[in-house]
Amino acid sequence: QVQLVESGGALVQAGDSLRLSCSASGGTFSGYVMAWFRQAPGKEHEFIATITYSGDLTSYADSVKGRFTIYRDNAKNTVYLQMNRLKREDTAVYYCAARTYYGGSNNPNAYTYWGQGTQVTVSS
Repeated sequence: QVQLVESGGALVQAGDSLRLSCSASGGTFSGYVMAWFRQAPGKEHEFIATITYSGDLTSYADSVKGRFTIYRDNAKNTVYLQMNRLKREDTAVYYCAARTYYGGSNNPNAYTYWGQGTQVTVSS
């Protein structure tokens, strides 16, 4: 069973960049498909991005495509989310999630393991 801990959330201004990290422990990190989701107040979990075991395939939500990049370092048991050109509507708690089944998914129910989240607030 893997434990996930997110970090890197902050209060930033619109247009800024931020990198989130998600460190994994307790499992074989390279055996998990990883994803980032976010949740704004009063809203459901929103899919952001997913990355396969080796990092060779990624998928993004349309709302972040071209601005956000997901990547992983299996040697460091960490997945990252590089966020550029942040907008106010990116404000949310960001979660990383893991699943053992091959293939990314934009459905939060497809992921077994979740971190506790990190707050990103974008001011104008």
